[in-house]
This record gives sequence, structure tokens and C-alpha cells, in this order.
Amino acid sequence: MAEQQPSRLQIYSTSSTGVSPFWREKYEREAKKYWDVFYKRHQDRFFKDRHYLDKEWGHYFSVGCGAGNTIFPLVATYPDIFVHACDFSPRAVDLVKTHKDFTENRVSAFVCDLTVDDLSEHISPSSVDIITMIFVLSAVSPEKMPLVLQNIRKVIKPNGYVLFRDYATGDLAQERFSCKDQKISENFYVRGDGTRAFYFSDEFLTSLFKENGFDVEELGFCCKQVENRSREIVMNRRWLQAVFHSSDGLKSSYTESAFKFDLCQGNVEPISSSRNSDQLCRSEENSAKELANDFEVDMSEGMAFEMFGISHSSDEIIEVDAGNWNFKIKVLSKEYQHTCKSTGLMLWESARLMASVLAQNPTVVAGKRVLELGCGCGGICSMVSARSADFVVSTDGDAKALDMLAENVASNLQKPFLDKLITKRLEWGNRDHIEAIKELNDEGFEVIIGTDVTYIPEAILPLFATAKELISSNRDAREIWKPALILCHVLRRVDEPSILSAASKFGFRLVDKWPTSIPTSSSQSIISSWFLEKSSEECIPTTALNIMYFHSE
Repeated sequence: MAEQQPSRLQIYSTSSTGVSPFWREKYEREAKKYWDVFYKRHQDRFFKDRHYLDKEWGHYFSVGCGAGNTIFPLVATYPDIFVHACDFSPRAVDLVKTHKDFTENRVSAFVCDLTVDDLSEHISPSSVDIITMIFVLSAVSPEKMPLVLQNIRKVIKPNGYVLFRDYATGDLAQERFSCKDQKISENFYVRGDGTRAFYFSDEFLTSLFKENGFDVEELGFCCKQVENRSREIVMNRRWLQAVFHSSDGLKSSYTESAFKFDLCQGNVEPISSSRNSDQLCRSEENSAKELANDFEVDMSEGMAFEMFGISHSSDEIIEVDAGNWNFKIKVLSKEYQHTCKSTGLMLWESARLMASVLAQNPTVVAGKRVLELGCGCGGICSMVSARSADFVVSTDGDAKALDMLAENVASNLQKPFLDKLITKRLEWGNRDHIEAIKELNDEGFEVIIGTDVTYIPEAILPLFATAKELISSNRDAREIWKPALILCHVLRRVDEPSILSAASKFGFRLVDKWPTSIPTSSSQSIISSWFLEKSSEECIPTTALNIMYFHSE
């Protein structure tokens, strides 16, 4: 039969529909939990202390105090002020209370969800001179932002002021989010760690505060260029900073200069109706001199690691036992997996099962040429195979997964096994990639393995088409063995009949499956023989797993 020309396709979804309703509701419902995990992970090391204010007042209220990076510079500078501080992360409040400069006669810290809890139960009404909202309101759903502002109006003095700084539309982080499925709603996104960020336009911010009883005293954009010298890239950061005063009281006699708190080291321009706000951002003069290696940027970005080229913080090491072998595998940490577009940066249960099967039954690959399709960053099936196989090629279509795979292989395998395993990029249906694999082994592969590679319907035909081109055409003269394609998976969006239909189109015949075996004249099935030992049964991580064993006709 004539082979179909497979289309080029990644095995993970490329949709850009944004966050699903299920996850949108989950992020809203569990917002406190995600921020609590954030502070558990980073403690007080993530944010820089904020030396923003240059005038002493009486009572401050730090909304969304975090680990206290705004509070303690104030307390250290002004000995007579009193600061109220709240956060809806209990862990963040604990960090404030355990800070070396915390004293109850200077700081009152408490847990509070400003969208639900009544502030006047913690702070006397109309008693606060200055409220700081520094990278806080962006973490709140836009539809609930009015609740926050109505809440703080209860405790601010009639002539009190709100000092505000937060993300602006057009910021580099927003541009990065726009390229991924992390959009919740207009200008509202979820980070990889589950925390959220809203990006404000000057029009939205002005309208929001005005509709909730605040007038604009000062409003401007702040722009910075941050240079990552190691990666030779310059990144544009963009914020809005503003001063608001309560509109139901007399305007304070404090001069305007009192509110020019230095958030951007001088690069702030007021909003003017005669100028487009997008034109307000400009590079600082002599920026080349100012972009030093020790340049500090105050930012509450869970994505900061990726933006600044530091990815190790979002990884974790997991231990995998496969037979007598123990592997330490670097994967994307669980808190980042739910928004990661590539499924190849995590380790699936099917890979654990097949690695254990191969470790307990080395004859499956012994002396053979082995190809693993869609192995992801773990590559544990390939590494187990390398101990008894003649030659192993471990492939994936995701470049990031391959980079992590190379690290895992290098850290877990020693010579001579290391010399037998090659990692290679392979997008199913990509002609150039297929030819590159053939150059490594022009005889084809006697065993092809795929674990959890059948979950995208559009990828099934390219999967079997690619396997057909790369499987060996050689046969044992006595028909004791034939080249085999082994798939292990949990059936998700693609059912078994669809898999079998695609397989038959490219000449693959199912000869055995597990846990329900195919009736055969043999005394026992191929796959069942892999689980004869009790230790093999103990390695099964979930009863939902299936194994399908194909021969190529």
C-alpha cells in the first residue's frame, strides 16, 4: 500500500484558547493556597526591600504586605510611625512576625482577604494616613478589585492617600504570557506557580479608583530595561505608579512633591491627554552605564526565573526505582506543571511501568536496536534499555525536554552504557528529523517504545507513520521474534478502536495487550510473561495503565 505523507505535528496541544473554566475557577478559589505555597518556597528572599517613600507620616497600612519588604524599610527609617500590614497568605504574615525588626508596638500584622473580610475589624475606621499597594491589586480578579478599594476606604482618613505601583499593559511578562495558554481574561493571566497577575492600562486604573471614591493625584508609567548579559538579551519592564486621594474629604495640604516616591530612579512621566501612553516609556539616558550586572528590579513575578534565564528554581529532582536501578531525574516541579504547555517536562506513570518491565525483563531489548518516541525529559525507559540493548535512540519533539533529557542521561548513566544512548529531536512526520534518525541507523529499529504518546487525536496517524518508517524490516529466520512497537498508556482522549484503526493504516497488527490479553494458541501471552514475578506486579503504579504490543506486517 502507498504510504501516506505524514504531517508535521507536535504531540502536545497547540491551542491558544486560554485557561479553561475549570482552572479559572480553581485559581480563584485557591488563590490563597497558591500564594502560601509561593512564600513557603521563596520565604523572604524573592523581593527586594522597597525604599520608596521619602516623607514621614503617622499611620501606614501596607496592603498585601508579603514578607514585609515595604514595611521594614519604613520602620527602620522613621522611628515614630506605626504600620498595619495584612496579607491573605498566612505564611507571608508569619514571615513578617518572625522578621528581626518586628515589634508589636510598631507593626500590626494580620491575615486578611480584602475581597471578603472587613478591614474595620482590624483597623479603626478613618485612622490611616497612607496606604501602600505595591504589586498587590494585580493579584486580584478584576471583577473583585472594587471590593478591595471599598474595603480600604473604610480605614483611610478623609485626607489620606494611596500609593500604588503595579504591572502595566505591554510589560515583557504579559507579552510572554500571550504566547501561552495562560490567559484567564482580558489582561489577566496565571503564572506557572498558580499565582495570577493583571496588567493595568492607565484608563482602567483611573476609572477603577474614581468609581470607588478616589481621585488621581499623580499617575505615570515607569519603564526599565533589564539586561541579561549571559543570554545577551535586553528585556523591557513596564509599570504604572500612582498617588490617589480619597474624594470625600478635603484635599490635604501636603505638597505634590511629597508623593514623588522614587520607584523608578527618575524615569517616570505623567500621563498627558495629548500623548499616547504607549509613547511614554523611554529608555533611561546613558542606559548602557546603568544596566549593570547587579541591577535590581523589584518584581513579583513567578515567571522571573524563565525571564532572567534561571530555570533551575522551577525544577525538582525525583527518585525512580526500576528493578535494581535507581535514577535521580530532573523534571518540572509539580507547582508549575499545570500551566506548562509541554507534557515532556514531567514524568508519567506509564514510563515508570515500562522502565520497571524492561529492568525485570532485559531480554525484551537485549542485543537489539531500540528507539523511544516522545520520551520527554525523563528517558528512563531508554536508560534501562541501554544496559542490555545494542543501540538506543531517545527522541522527543520538544527542545526544552531534550535539553533536560541530556542532563538526566549524563547524570545517571556511566560508560559503556552512556556511549550506547543518543538523544535526538524528532517531531512525528517531520521529514528532516526522520532522515536524521535514519542516518544514525539505516537498518531500522527492532524495538520501538512509546509511553503516554496517544493522548492527542491529531497525533495518532503521524505517530504510526513515523514508527513505520523507522521500524526494522528484518525478521528472525525462525520467526521467533519480529520487530515490535510497544505502547504503554492511560486511555484518555483517544480510545482503543481509534488507535487500532490508525495502526492498521500503516501495517501494524496488534498481537497482544495487557491487562486483557489477546487469545492465542501460545501457552501464555507475550506481555503477561513480563509479570510472572511478584516484584513485577508491585511496580504497577495504577490499574488504568494499558500496554499494546504491535508487529509490523
